Amino acid sequence: MDYKETIDMKRISPMMQQYLQIKDEHQDHILFFRLGDFYEMFFDDAVLVSKELELTLTGKDCGLAERAPMCGVPHHSCDIYIKKLIDKGYKVAICEQVEDPASAKGIVKREVVRIITAGTLTDSSYLDEAKNNYICSIFVQDKGFGVCFADISTGEVTCHETSTKNITGELLSHIARFSPSEIIFNSDLLKIKNVTKYFKEKLNCVVDLIDDEQYDIQKCTQSICAYFPQEMGQIAGKDLTIMSLGALIYYLNQTQKDSAKRLVKFQIYNYNQYMSLDQSARKNLELVENMSTKEKKGSLLWILDHTKTAMGKRMMRKVVEQPLINYTQITNRQNAVKELLKDRITLGELTTSLSKIYDIERIMTRVFCKTANPREIKTLSYTASSLPYIKEQLQSIKNSALISEIYDGIDTLDEICNLIENTITSEPPIVIKDGNVIKPGVNAGLDELRSLFENVAEHIASIEQREKEATGIKNLKIGYNRVFGYYIEVTKLNVPMVPDTYIRKQTLTNCERYITQELKELENKIHSAGEKINILEQTIFNQVVDFVLSKIETIQTPASAIAYLDVLCSFANVAAQNDYVCPDITLDSRIEIRDGRHPVVEKMLKDVPFVPNDCVLDNGQNNLLIITGPNMAGKSTYMRQVAIITLMAQIGSFVPATSANIGIVDKIFTRVGASDDLSTGKSTFMVEMSEVADILKNATKNSLIVLDEIGRGTSTYDGMSIAKSVIEFILSDKKLGAKTLFATHYHELTDIETKFEGVKNYSIAVKKQGEDIVFLRKIIKGAADDSYGIDVARLAGVPQKVVDRAKEILKEIENGERTIVKTVREEIPALEQITFGGTLEKNEAIAKLEKIDENALTPIEALNLIFELKSLL
Repeated sequence: MDYKETIDMKRISPMMQQYLQIKDEHQDHILFFRLGDFYEMFFDDAVLVSKELELTLTGKDCGLAERAPMCGVPHHSCDIYIKKLIDKGYKVAICEQVEDPASAKGIVKREVVRIITAGTLTDSSYLDEAKNNYICSIFVQDKGFGVCFADISTGEVTCHETSTKNITGELLSHIARFSPSEIIFNSDLLKIKNVTKYFKEKLNCVVDLIDDEQYDIQKCTQSICAYFPQEMGQIAGKDLTIMSLGALIYYLNQTQKDSAKRLVKFQIYNYNQYMSLDQSARKNLELVENMSTKEKKGSLLWILDHTKTAMGKRMMRKVVEQPLINYTQITNRQNAVKELLKDRITLGELTTSLSKIYDIERIMTRVFCKTANPREIKTLSYTASSLPYIKEQLQSIKNSALISEIYDGIDTLDEICNLIENTITSEPPIVIKDGNVIKPGVNAGLDELRSLFENVAEHIASIEQREKEATGIKNLKIGYNRVFGYYIEVTKLNVPMVPDTYIRKQTLTNCERYITQELKELENKIHSAGEKINILEQTIFNQVVDFVLSKIETIQTPASAIAYLDVLCSFANVAAQNDYVCPDITLDSRIEIRDGRHPVVEKMLKDVPFVPNDCVLDNGQNNLLIITGPNMAGKSTYMRQVAIITLMAQIGSFVPATSANIGIVDKIFTRVGASDDLSTGKSTFMVEMSEVADILKNATKNSLIVLDEIGRGTSTYDGMSIAKSVIEFILSDKKLGAKTLFATHYHELTDIETKFEGVKNYSIAVKKQGEDIVFLRKIIKGAADDSYGIDVARLAGVPQKVVDRAKEILKEIENGERTIVKTVREEIPALEQITFGGTLEKNEAIAKLEKIDENALTPIEALNLIFELKSLL
């Protein structure tokens, strides 16, 4: 709403004029306007906030005919309210009083000091300590894009650019990996409908279209040179990167007032460094959250993350989402974990020491923003005091290259530790105005003021005793009240003994009260001492903060080293606790796993032991494994565990197996489960085919593909044809030939083993005793001898009568004695006609039956049709 057009600015109060002028510059933000101890909102902002936060809507007289809608929150507890608004997708502008109200001439000066958005949060109370909070900047042009991800709460920024025909796939893959909470982009992105639709319907984040003027190459280059002069050489000539990063710097400066200077960890993301994982693979393998509840429990991250620091938790998440493809980097991690496991005592001591390390990355951001409180500054010294001990512990195990690198990266921060320890009290308050922040002996003036302030009773008692002796009035006493301050009280009987230097202040029934110059001066000193103490403590504290800020890059290095050490210790502890082994990483194409286990499933099982299985995959005789067997027997678990063990090996973790040889995989693709995407108009089968198409276009010989039940979303013959064609394409295409696990119910596909080299049939072992079947969860060579679909239906609780009749029908169909449509007709008697209200009408069931194409029905669809037709009758 344009308030200037609807409100006569001459009629409203000066304070409200100031509010409207500031609000005019922040139309897209909720303005938190500081008034004393509250942040107030007015007009539309007040109505909106009262509704969203369920707060009372009041009003304020401001010179208008009606009171202005008003809503407020206490400034000391505003965080909880701001967080709720940010979570709902709003942006909040914080408008502070920037001058002392006591000395202000006229209206107090106010300015917006920062704008809080989802991607620019820095306060720990707003953030998940175990997850980075990224803001993403995208610049799209022609057939390429530049993208930057920055977390200003930790000071890191990652950039990448690419030229590609598959902008949608690659861009969404990046976004899936970083999971940004806010995205800014240029107008050309709006032309890519699939991406914008995904942003709108699938992403739980804030998106902002930035004015194309901010993507001017010269303007962006100047901005980058001002903030990253050394890094500019790395991106010289990469115009798409320059424009995405330049626009990001502009946005941060607009919202956070020069916060781009906090970005001290600069990285160019290189696809050649990491395994490629698309959205489907990340979801189906449940890397950081399980599919059903979206929680960490039940994911691979849940298994591996035994880190002790917030920095380690964030790095562990990155490590899991960025598997390596460089042999040296992978084996360096493995060797570090081996070193830690060799010396369990040191591993235990390091784990204990790491638990004493605070989140210095995010504390340093608050130092940078000048919002760090005394208690947070003190935690820097707690952390620094632990670093020498950690470094000493590493001394004996730094035989591996990576631990040696971590050892060298840990600066013990002695200067910072000594300054904070010698300046800040052992248990400082969160709010500096609460006092007792600076230690005694740091500042003589502060000590004197404290002595006066803390020993008022002694000073008063001393004066009182002296006055008694000087006047001879033995019952003279000194008191205090808020109205008159300190006073000397004398009974009426002793008034003649009062000296002339006493000034009468108050007459009461039985006594007189006086003041003296000395008492008056003492009172002034006492009253001003508290304020002076706060000012001095704030000044000294600011000096400490400024010194810490000057060491921001010095602190960043040990922070990264500690995070990496925490991840490696977690890998070692998890391996020891779960009986994991170190896989052999090879440069050939072979994956060979002995007694492999699914790390998550085996943890979730309580009363039943997990059944381990072997797997051999390569680009030769074991190129594609066709796996048959009933539902719920373990096919999907087996295939996913092979992919997860491969991924675990490539992040440097030990794996759940008795032995494993892992040839490095460049990409993992998965097509698992049935799901539709109604928001984009895609059926289950369309989603399935879209994912298959993406796999066949982008997989290579060095990839691992997991395909589960391809073609089941259509008719039997169509589905079988598609599934067979996909297998043949994977085996015969010169660019493909990827290692593939292929689960299917189509038994006809098992014949491919005799027609193509590199195909092997496997199945789930089943034990059958009479009418009972037991799934043994063991993968064995050879095709399944039965689909056991009806048995699974019985186990699922389908009525026995339905199960028995299904067996009869299946036997007749297999013997060629009946067709599906014939089955339906015979199963439903009296379909010809039914009389409704005396009128003979054709039965709806007959009409439906006549439209059925019996060759397009699967057996399960036929059974469903029977149920539907019976319901109609």
